[in-house]
Amino acid sequence: MISDIENSPRYRREPLYSLDIVANFLRFQQQEKHNAPWSKSFLLRLQRYNKKLKISKYISIFYIFALEMRKVRTIEMQRLSVEEFRKSEKMPLIVVLDDVRSMYNVGSVFRTCDAFRVEAIYLCGISCTPPATEIHKTALGAEDSVSWKYFPSATDAVKELQEKGYQVLSVEQVEHSKKLQTFIPQEKQRYAVILGNEVKGVHQEVVDASDGCLEIPQLGTKHSMNVSVTAGIIIYKFAETLMLKQ
Repeated sequence: MISDIENSPRYRREPLYSLDIVANFLRFQQQEKHNAPWSKSFLLRLQRYNKKLKISKYISIFYIFALEMRKVRTIEMQRLSVEEFRKSEKMPLIVVLDDVRSMYNVGSVFRTCDAFRVEAIYLCGISCTPPATEIHKTALGAEDSVSWKYFPSATDAVKELQEKGYQVLSVEQVEHSKKLQTFIPQEKQRYAVILGNEVKGVHQEVVDASDGCLEIPQLGTKHSMNVSVTAGIIIYKFAETLMLKQ
């Protein structure tokens, strides 16, 4: 659609013609301020307005494209309240943080877990727990919606999870790891993933206690990614199968 506009004779002749489009649209929108915007009736009135002003068909194409690409306002997203979140169905996934030092990273993981309705976060070892100002700066309140529990060590968390029937997977670069692109979560299985320290990763004894390891392939010069970035990639992989196909 954009190419149609750009290839039109008038657009090529008058590069600032798009400014006229915007000005006319804003003028029309002001006239229609008492009517519901973006509705079908709004678009029909817009077409009549175009015809009245003898605006070319390319402008109508521009209007349609602009309406389709309008950014959604926060109040239109209809997100859950904290109470609704706590009562909602959760993804059968628990995220375990093994000695994650940075509270900003912890907060980022909380926020991602909120986005995909993760069941809980287990904070282990030196991983900080809410409430904390630094966690809140990146969690933005997700520390209030997502359930969490503290363990003195990640091995304690692994033991409890396995006793409850979770398949525990460390996210680490190890021999015979399962590459993420080949991993398919099973819908009736409950999972826990372990993310490690920013420098040392998941402790070897925690890896040994796990049921397996997932690895994110990397194609550049670095040997690892930020733990909060890793969390987002891993959580989305599970959400694709366990939540987003519903």
